[in-house]
Amino acid sequence: MSEKLKITRGSGNVFLDLGFPKDEAENLKLRSELMMRIEDYYKASGVTQAKTAKQLGLTTPRLNALLKGKIGLFSLDALVNIATRAGLSVRLVVKQAA
Repeated sequence: MSEKLKITRGSGNVFLDLGFPKDEAENLKLRSELMMRIEDYYKASGVTQAKTAKQLGLTTPRLNALLKGKIGLFSLDALVNIATRAGLSVRLVVKQAA
């Protein structure tokens, strides 16, 4: 196999690399990061989805949707609230784009 592979460096935002508009890609990136941290919280808790859902003020099906990565069902605002209920500290850093 003498065929060379072309490697393209990513932007650091998979959603931008997939072709989403810049503003939507940034929102999706933030939401996905929060969803992953909430999932980490659930996994580390060692309790059932039902108990975790109750602790977070969610229904079990809603928590299940979050754990399955159904990002379109969750606003950034809702995820910040859920993360806060999980005892996570959420910070937003705003800086000039490069």
